[in-house]
Amino acid sequence: MNTTTTSSFTFLLLVLFSFSPAAYGDGRHLFLDCLSQKLHNYSSISKNIIFTRTNPSYTSILQFSIRNPRFATESNPKPLVIITPEHESQIPPVIYCAKQYGVEIRVRSGGHDLEGLSYVSQNQFVIIDLINMSEINVDVEEKTAWVQSGATLGTLYYRIAEKSSTLAYPAGLCPTVGIGGQFSGGGEGTLLRKYCLAVNNVIDARIIDVNGKIMDQKSMGEDMFWAIRGGGGASFGVIVSWKVQLVDVPEKVTVFTVNRALEQNATQLIQRWQEMAPKLDRDLFIGIFFFGLTAAQTGANPTILASFFSLFLGDVNRLLPILEERFPELGVRREDCSEMSWIESTVYFATAPIIPPPAPLPLEFLLNRNQPGLRLLKMKSDYAVKPISAEALEGLYTQFYEPEAAESFELMLPYGGRMAEISESAIPFPHRSAYMFKVALTVAWKESLAHDSEKYISWSRRYHSYMTPYVSKNPRATYYNNRDLDIGVNNVDGNTSYAQASAWGVKYFGDNFDRLVRVKSMVDPTNFFKNEQSIPPCSKKEDRELR
Repeated sequence: MNTTTTSSFTFLLLVLFSFSPAAYGDGRHLFLDCLSQKLHNYSSISKNIIFTRTNPSYTSILQFSIRNPRFATESNPKPLVIITPEHESQIPPVIYCAKQYGVEIRVRSGGHDLEGLSYVSQNQFVIIDLINMSEINVDVEEKTAWVQSGATLGTLYYRIAEKSSTLAYPAGLCPTVGIGGQFSGGGEGTLLRKYCLAVNNVIDARIIDVNGKIMDQKSMGEDMFWAIRGGGGASFGVIVSWKVQLVDVPEKVTVFTVNRALEQNATQLIQRWQEMAPKLDRDLFIGIFFFGLTAAQTGANPTILASFFSLFLGDVNRLLPILEERFPELGVRREDCSEMSWIESTVYFATAPIIPPPAPLPLEFLLNRNQPGLRLLKMKSDYAVKPISAEALEGLYTQFYEPEAAESFELMLPYGGRMAEISESAIPFPHRSAYMFKVALTVAWKESLAHDSEKYISWSRRYHSYMTPYVSKNPRATYYNNRDLDIGVNNVDGNTSYAQASAWGVKYFGDNFDRLVRVKSMVDPTNFFKNEQSIPPCSKKEDRELR
């Protein structure tokens, strides 16, 4: 079988109060006048960190961190101003002036919000883009690091490796993802079965609240610190930096990627993986990508390709006996495996699975904020509480033969291990012992097909409907960092009841949603920090009912 596929797979893992022109101008100038007075130095700062629509750099700065081109079109609302602060002290004046003149704030770190909520709003808004706040300080003796929210995962990994070959951080696979969004929503990666999520390893943070006060863990208090670690930081303030606990890894780890088509028993292997992967040694992570291949790609009949990708925290001599005992059906051979440092594995997983695999990239690849091969995206995620039957999988495959799925793929991510040992209420992220694995669909299409976007989004909804019997229920759980506005939204004016917001809130946060609402009511009772899926404050009546 010829398994060469199109270049589109190179981006796998690298995975709304209208206003008139006059009102726009008034809002912008009033806001800028206020900011000028508060900063006392507007003329010199403007050139560096404040970009209005008349600034020649405005468009390039806006578009640079848009990772989903669905929200880069002319029809999408644009911010009044983009502010790119270089220090946390420059942010409180922005909050003050935005409150004074009814301007909404959207905060962007890496731009990977799948529904564009970090850089699009239907109301008059400004963007605080944290791209210039990307400093990372690693302390090898303490095994900690302070990371500013505008840094990327790739840069964090690289800076850790500069100081130590046996320290790591358990976060996501895509190196261009921003720290701010990743940490405030969860952060899944190949180390999650050993060390859990990125946000489980956050030990301090600095946040600027609705009153412009800069606080750390001690001054913000237990409730707020709990809320921002997995409950969505943008609901509570502007988080500017995080202190994280680094984790131990061996000098050498082992990776492999094994591809199996339907003709090579892919369905049986996926079934076996569902039973086995969550129960493996926690040093061993095996995930699956699967996607459709056309007749032109295979040289024969269309098929489904399942790509089993793995990280093992040990050498190949220890890995192979485990696989032979627990998953012999996969047929992993020594020659399928590569030993490398942990930092080298982050590059490996940022570019795999690609068919055929690319040439090895230098570690400096992790420092690049540019992301080639962008596609328009829509994502759906679910959690499985029991294995998905062979019959159900076969029905799913038929959907991947449809034209809308040409550049789409599904990820199956195993839980278990440390993920199952932490209380569902320890942080807002609740998806723990009850879940075997996560199933996430990414629907992608070229920018040249933007006029057909609704067709692809409709396909994702048909897929989601098909999956209903096979995933969690009451609620049908989903992952906050795989943002999906189809599951429910707040009112654009910000006046959203607890009942309305709970339609989507319990799917992301389960029983933790109630506590998030109570925290929001304490720290931002007027709901200044808001978006289509931000935590709302509750009324006094709702508060009594929650208690």
